[in-house]
Formats: sequence, C-alpha cells, structure tokens
Amino acid sequence: MIQWQKSTFSSGSDGANCVEVAASEGELLLRESDAPTRILPVTRTALAGLLHHLHGQHTAST
Repeated sequence: MIQWQKSTFSSGSDGANCVEVAASEGELLLRESDAPTRILPVTRTALAGLLHHLHGQHTAST
C-alpha cells in the first residue's frame, strides 16, 4: 500500500488543494489531491531539480 504525504503548503483545512508525494519501489510518485488517479513517477534527481526551479521562481517573484 502506498503511503501518500501531503505538502506542507496544502491550502485549506481539508487539504483539498495539495500536492502529495510517496515512495514506491525505488522511485517517487507525485499526484494532486483533486486528481488522485493521475500519478507522476519521478526520480529523486528530477524532483530535486523541480523543487530547485520552483524555489527560484518563488524567490524571483517576491
């Protein structure tokens, strides 16, 4: 059974709008809570690159 973890940036008390991550068989899985059947498998390197990019976008806009 896959154990999903919600993002700390989840909005709302019910967590209806969030990104979730899970580890399964050596890869990471991403999904949005409003579309839980659409799962994106990613490598740790790819996820780290995505987070680095998003962090840079957030920093540039503030």
